Amino acid sequence: FWQMQQEKVKPDVVTFVSVVKACADLAALELGKQIHALIIKSGFESDGVTGIALVDMYAKCGSIEHARQVFDKMSKRNVVLWTAMIAGYALHGHG
Repeated sequence: FWQMQQEKVKPDVVTFVSVVKACADLAALELGKQIHALIIKSGFESDGVTGIALVDMYAKCGSIEHARQVFDKMSKRNVVLWTAMIAGYALHGHG
């Protein structure tokens, strides 16, 4: 991803979702925050798929507060976004 950035190739939604998922799988919170900042800068923060990936990533990285902040900013909350948020709460013992 960073090499892609160095070569001035602009990531799209699919790229960001893939990188955010990798951060979630690695529990790489700080890297995930950096990617989130790039998502905001690129204008993809309000995209539903990106939002779902961010909620999932923050929850899996142990930051349910950040997951909720992303969730609260989403203007359209579909069943997949709700499920990601509910799963995040369950992961952290919130019923």
